[in-house]
Amino acid sequence: MSVPVLVAVPGAAEATLVAAWEAVRRDVVVVRRCADLAEVLGAAQAGLARAAVLGADLPGSDVEAVELLRRHGVGLVVLVPAGTAGEAAERRWRQLGALRFARASDPPEDVARLVTAAVEDLSAATTAAAGAAPPGAPRAGAVPEDCPAPGRTAVVWGPHGSSGRTTVAVNAAAELARDGAQVLLVDADTRGAGVGQALGLLDEAPGLLAAVRAAADGRLDTATLHGHAPSVLPDLAVLTGSPDPARWAEVRPAALRRVLAVAAAAFDWVVVDVAGGLDDPQDPRGRDAATVVALEAADAVVHVGAADPVGLQRWVRSWALLQEVAPATPALPVVSRVRASAVGSPPARRITSALRRFAGVEDALLLPEDVAADTALLAGRALAEVAARSPLHRAVRELALRLEERVDAPVDPVEEAVRGGFDPLLARS
Repeated sequence: MSVPVLVAVPGAAEATLVAAWEAVRRDVVVVRRCADLAEVLGAAQAGLARAAVLGADLPGSDVEAVELLRRHGVGLVVLVPAGTAGEAAERRWRQLGALRFARASDPPEDVARLVTAAVEDLSAATTAAAGAAPPGAPRAGAVPEDCPAPGRTAVVWGPHGSSGRTTVAVNAAAELARDGAQVLLVDADTRGAGVGQALGLLDEAPGLLAAVRAAADGRLDTATLHGHAPSVLPDLAVLTGSPDPARWAEVRPAALRRVLAVAAAAFDWVVVDVAGGLDDPQDPRGRDAATVVALEAADAVVHVGAADPVGLQRWVRSWALLQEVAPATPALPVVSRVRASAVGSPPARRITSALRRFAGVEDALLLPEDVAADTALLAGRALAEVAARSPLHRAVRELALRLEERVDAPVDPVEEAVRGGFDPLLARS
């Protein structure tokens, strides 16, 4: 059966290719010659084709376009020129996510075979994504083939509200760096980034937005990423986010996915601070799309909530949502700002009892209310620099150690079953 194909190749090469394919109509058939990228994406969304052949110089082509074609089930072949110009174009398109390339001078039969292979690639990737991968298995398509073996990605997330996510992210990253790992701290909070302020960095030109733009244009590699991420401590670099919530749309999901993949290839640890809560996990382009992308890329999730009646209620609901969004990802439960004045005395016992009863969580890490957090924020420094002997710093140190253990340890099937389907009634027996 012939593969229906969309073609959009600027210049005379398109007419030559289409005419030559008349001899191989049993393999491929051109259903539309598109004038521009918008027409290609519209036809793909309408389900008119299973593959697309695009010219390397097609205006508007970016990582989002490649992602949209993949999402609509359209395999992609990029027609590149010969010589060094073709090599440069292929490198750029590989950064955008393309896998199959042809030269304008290739025989039409060879290009047709590449089209068929692109469709088969997409079918194989869809099958792998739909399969039940074991916990801890590599995520299909998470790292582009031009990136080496990735480091580990930890996402700091939790319910809405001032729960201390940024404090945890900043200081957990600092502790991992103190252990000798190369660490990148990414501020992907699209509702109001705060990592730059917490570390005393200027935010006129947010590094994350610059990295996302480079990724969208196919210009992001490890060297470019390092250029956008200043070092704040030995072995700790930061991609600052925008404190202006109105700029959330600039953090494009497909480009952010590329940024995280390149970051994982360049650093031992990537710690991502994201916005709290999830309004609509199924909306691929909404305000929370950046959070969903980060959770999909995570090797571990640090789930942070506040130690007060409202914060604990939100924590329990958010923990249940986490099981739906990232059921196979190891999670580290954390409760911050623990004090008797908010939950009664003794606070640790009351909090652990509540989490055991309502969420089935036995091993939550409790971070005490500590003036050291204010001291570090005022100084724009990590806790290790200004309050190394504080109770909060000791607790964050324990958090970093647990995080390393949680990512490296195999998942216990019994623990995973309890985490995914705990019955609160069991706690009353």
